[in-house]
Amino acid sequence: MKTPNNAGQRITNGNLMKFRRVIVMAMLILIAGVHPSGADQPVRMAYLQNDIHHLACWVALDKKLYEQHGVTVDIRGVFRAGPEIMTAFAAGELDMAYVGEAPTTAAVANKATTVVAVAQVNTEGSAIVVAKANKDITQVSDLKGKTIAVPGHSTVQDFLLRKALTRHDIDLKAVNIIVIKPPEMITALGDNQIDAFISWEPYPSRAGSLDIGKNLTTSHEIWPNHPCCVLVADSKFRDTQPEKVKAVVQAHIQANEFIHQHPREALAIGVKYTGMDEKTVRTAMATVNYTEVLSIDGEMEYVQFLNRLGYIKVDDQKAFVDRLLDGQFLEK
Repeated sequence: MKTPNNAGQRITNGNLMKFRRVIVMAMLILIAGVHPSGADQPVRMAYLQNDIHHLACWVALDKKLYEQHGVTVDIRGVFRAGPEIMTAFAAGELDMAYVGEAPTTAAVANKATTVVAVAQVNTEGSAIVVAKANKDITQVSDLKGKTIAVPGHSTVQDFLLRKALTRHDIDLKAVNIIVIKPPEMITALGDNQIDAFISWEPYPSRAGSLDIGKNLTTSHEIWPNHPCCVLVADSKFRDTQPEKVKAVVQAHIQANEFIHQHPREALAIGVKYTGMDEKTVRTAMATVNYTEVLSIDGEMEYVQFLNRLGYIKVDDQKAFVDRLLDGQFLEK
């Protein structure tokens, strides 16, 4: 008996469908291998260039503490100022970062980006520096009419400078505040392009070791125990990848413990990541308090002061601070 032609056609089509399903499954497996799931993706991280405040990040990288807590960190940028990091968050390029608390506050309040501070990084550790040879500037009140460099507007250092000037009854319009990135500040001071600068460590200590500058006043004298830098996370990343945020925060806590327990090794790591001499880094580290404990009162003062300056407009300041500071990951 002959097999009908249409029966042969049905068999051919059935085999073809099975073949197509095999191909599709193979492609899906291949794609899954090329594009790992979100759980396998590294945390995209950033920190500030040569900022000794961010020593905990360098310790965690050097001692592989992130890996010990089950997470991989990919350094996606080394930035020169906090506002630049906030711009990177706004562009969707970062998941977490070490950055100044003031630019974080300004960016979130102005709805430029959505991040939360999940841990403190440090308190204090900045200074106003003048030329060593300058005999005309011996106190903060002598800065009236002078040109002073800050790392960026709405940075912690900009905040501290304005706080110091206000405390000495200097009208903010009576000084010329300009933006220069910290790596260029010492040269600008030595060439008399500016009268003073305020920066994070180790640049004030570096200016001293080069015999170019001297501290006019430290941030400890301007605002004792002031919060400075924070570890922040993109809000969506915090919500969708809480286990990774937890891991990074725990590595950060362990890094701070390492700094306090092994200061000589921490110093060597600071020298490695800044490329500066040991004396400069040691002097700088002595002015910084490394801690993960978030400061609610300190953040509230940032908000109030930035509000008065017109940098931000926050009506319910307590609610804003409660949203910005997220300490849930700090429990060991």
